[in-house]
Amino acid sequence: MSPYHTPVLLEQSVGLLNIRPDGTYVDLTFGGGGHSRRILELLGPDGRLYGFDQDSDTRANCPDDPRFHYVESNFRFLRGALRLRGVTQVDGILADLGVSSHHFDAVERGFSFRGEAPLDMRMNRRGVRTAADVVNGASAEELTRILRDWGELDTSWKVANCLVRAREKSPIRTTAELVDAVRPCTPKKDESKFLTKLFQALRIEVNGELEALTMALEQSLKVLRPGGRLVVISYHSLEDRLVKNFLRSGNFAGEVAKDFYGRAEVPFELVTRKAVVPDADELQRNPRSRSAKLRAGTKKTE
Repeated sequence: MSPYHTPVLLEQSVGLLNIRPDGTYVDLTFGGGGHSRRILELLGPDGRLYGFDQDSDTRANCPDDPRFHYVESNFRFLRGALRLRGVTQVDGILADLGVSSHHFDAVERGFSFRGEAPLDMRMNRRGVRTAADVVNGASAEELTRILRDWGELDTSWKVANCLVRAREKSPIRTTAELVDAVRPCTPKKDESKFLTKLFQALRIEVNGELEALTMALEQSLKVLRPGGRLVVISYHSLEDRLVKNFLRSGNFAGEVAKDFYGRAEVPFELVTRKAVVPDADELQRNPRSRSAKLRAGTKKTE
């Protein structure tokens, strides 16, 4: 396994792609390349794989394989990036969402509260807005929304006011300063869970993660061939809800349209009726897989 990131639900997710040896596939979250390498093992000489990643660090993980094409781009630009490369339709799309082990372990990137680093959290380091910009520049109302919507914090208004009071004394520039700033409103019993939600909320805001996910899912319908597979691994309820609703209904509200005769009009046939989760063996080998949920669907033929 790559030291950059241990791929989660590797065999289950790649298996659900139902790989054709001569097919064209997309790995929307290349990262350490674990899923991509497994796909390449199943492709024949005429197969192709496009690996997307907005973090330039991942380029070092590219396999030396003419069938593999690295796309340094946010997956929100899925359709356009493929068309630039002469690809209009593909046989399968895989996305392993969330943050790689590399990002958590590279303390200097600011994704983890375990250690001190600049409050950054940009997956694409060419991006302008950092977590420090959000914490120090957003209004109390904006911070409340971010912490409520992206972190699902029950006391979002309280935490937002805590941050505003702290930054009035001195700008919050590091992860340790952020942890100190919210200490007055940090529950002693569930400190780790609370901080995980806080950092998640800021990371999602900085990187526009849910907007990018909705854009990529919508484009997947245009890019996938009839019979093509969409396979997604998510790590928190916000992502999983979007994926589940989209696969079941073709929209993010989960509202199934019906024709004149009352028959459901949905773009996907579900391959997974309920989410696939890691087994006990994988949880022991890779504790970071514990929150993973895998869902898949086949694009219906018209």
